[in-house]
Amino acid sequence: MVIAVVVAGATGIGVGAGVAAVVHGHNTAVVKFSPNASVFRRMDNIKAVLARVLPSVVAIQALGPGCATEGGTQLEDGTGIILTRGGEVLTNDHVIANASEITVTLYGRAKPYPATLVGTDPTYDVALLQLRAPPVLRAVTLGDSSKSRVGEDVLAIGNALALSQSTPSVTEGIISAKGRSIKVGGGECAGTESLTGLLQTQAAINPGNSGGPLVDSAGQVIGMNTAAATDQSGDAPTQNIGFAIPIRSIESLLAGLEQGGSIGRPKAFLGVEVVSITPAERLEWGLSVASGALVLSVFPGAPAARAGIQPGDVIVSFAGHAIATDVALTAAEGGLRPGQTVDIDLYRGRRLLTISLVLGTRPAPQAGAS
Repeated sequence: MVIAVVVAGATGIGVGAGVAAVVHGHNTAVVKFSPNASVFRRMDNIKAVLARVLPSVVAIQALGPGCATEGGTQLEDGTGIILTRGGEVLTNDHVIANASEITVTLYGRAKPYPATLVGTDPTYDVALLQLRAPPVLRAVTLGDSSKSRVGEDVLAIGNALALSQSTPSVTEGIISAKGRSIKVGGGECAGTESLTGLLQTQAAINPGNSGGPLVDSAGQVIGMNTAAATDQSGDAPTQNIGFAIPIRSIESLLAGLEQGGSIGRPKAFLGVEVVSITPAERLEWGLSVASGALVLSVFPGAPAARAGIQPGDVIVSFAGHAIATDVALTAAEGGLRPGQTVDIDLYRGRRLLTISLVLGTRPAPQAGAS
C-alpha cells in the first residue's frame, strides 16, 4: 500500500502496510506504520518441500494401440502420485487410456515396475493404478484444495517431456485462478471433453506433467496437473496457463476407483474436433457466421461421421442448446448420455441444416490392463 503523507505543507511518500496510529501536532501529521503479514503462505524453502514430495512422484509409461495409424502402437508418458505405501498410484485417465502395458519408475530408481489399472473415471480424467511387487514407498500428504487461494505459491512436479524417468522436473508459480472450465483433447481418437472446477496455475505445465502433483508451500498436494493451454491451432504454448484438478474433487472418487472398473456414468460421444470461430478462421474457411463451434475434423465411424457432418461445418445449436463456442458444445455434449437422439443445427456455407443423430459412447480404457 502506498500512502501519501503531508508534513508541514510539503508532500512526501510513505510506504507501509497498515496504519497503527496517527498523531497530530500543530501543522504536522506523523503516521506510524506496522508490519504487514501476508495473507498467503509463501514458498520460503523449496528444497524442504521437494524433499517431502519428490519421493512420492513417479513416471508412467503406457503402451497401447495407436489410434492415429491403424495397427500401430502408441507410447504415452505421464506422471503419477503415490497415494499409499501399498502402491496405489493416482494419475490422469488420458495418460493410460487404452493401454495394454503400464510401467512405473520411482524417483531415483532406474528399474521400472509393472502396474495394473484398478479403476478409472473418464468423466473427471482420473485413474488409479496398483504397483505390482513394489518396494517400500512413501505416500504424499493430501491438502485441502478448497482452502487454497489465488496468489498462493505452488510447485508443479512431473515427468515433463519425458526427459528423465527417475528425476522429475519442477516448476514454480502461483495459483492464478480457481473454478476454471476448459475444453481438453481434440487431437486423439476420443475427441474433446470439458473439465470444470479446475485450479489455474502460472507454474509451467508441459507434456508429461499430466498426473503429477500441484504442491503448496506446506508440501501438501492440492491438485493433479492435467492440461496446459495452447493457441487455437493447438501447436504453440500460451504464456504459463496450466490447469490442475483440485485434490478435494479427486478424494470423493477414490472409494469408487478402488472398487475397480470404470466409474461414473458413460459419456456421450459425438466424434468431432471443434474450435471457436475467430476472425482468422472465418476468413480461412469462408464462414458466413461469426460464432459457433467450427468442425475441424470428424472421427471415422463416429456418430457425426455417420450423420454426414463435415469439416467446415459450424454447429450453432446442439440438443436445444445455443452453441457460440467450442467449450459450449463440449459442455452440452457432456450433459447427455449415450444412445440419446439429438438435433444439431449447423451452417454449411450459407445453408442452415438440421441433422438428427444418436450419440455414441466415448471410448474408455479397460480395467485390468497392465
